[in-house]
Amino acid sequence: MTAARLRPSVVAFDVNETLLDLAPVRAALIEAGEPDHLLPAVFTRTLLTGFAAATVGGWCRFRDAFDTALAQTTDLSPVDRARVADAFGELAPHPDVEPALRALTEAGVRVVTLSHGSPGVAEAALERGGIAPLVERTLSSEAIRAWKPNREVYLWAAGVCDVPPDRCALVAAHGWDVQGAQRAGLTGAWFSRSERVYPEVFDPPHVTAADLAGAVGALLALPDA
Repeated sequence: MTAARLRPSVVAFDVNETLLDLAPVRAALIEAGEPDHLLPAVFTRTLLTGFAAATVGGWCRFRDAFDTALAQTTDLSPVDRARVADAFGELAPHPDVEPALRALTEAGVRVVTLSHGSPGVAEAALERGGIAPLVERTLSSEAIRAWKPNREVYLWAAGVCDVPPDRCALVAAHGWDVQGAQRAGLTGAWFSRSERVYPEVFDPPHVTAADLAGAVGALLALPDA
């Protein structure tokens, strides 16, 4: 379903899971002796920690929230937890990312990334995947000590890109991220990767698609005016 929105001038992409494959982090957990199914629980608890800190007016870095999640769910030593966290520096894009970003840039749409993850992770992964030239800039909300889905993050990103919120879109494989973007006035585009369905308790997404290519195609199909 596509709501009445304008074609964005800038498309911001969530990073972890949406663009980047977390397989190296999963492999690091397995190497540390943890079960291969643990990563989703750790990642979810990481987000819970960050969201809770932000909700009550505090803040913490993504890496610190991830370390806390590991400490709560495993018996790993601080050294082993640090090794697992370092694996975020080895992430690479999913295979469908390059054609999706290229379709946008060839259509004259600016591409950025927007994460509350550690600065440098997106840059390194984009370079590793050979697609850094397709991305205008990488944004981490650590710069303003905030976490998505706080509307402040999305408005900050639109401001940095010098576009009004309604001409900026957020593409994410996480419903909570799309919900936050839409509440801030951005166009939200959700596709199925890490979640099977979009949460019904949220506002319907402006764009929903079965895959990343479909989400990008739907945004490009929106009217210019």
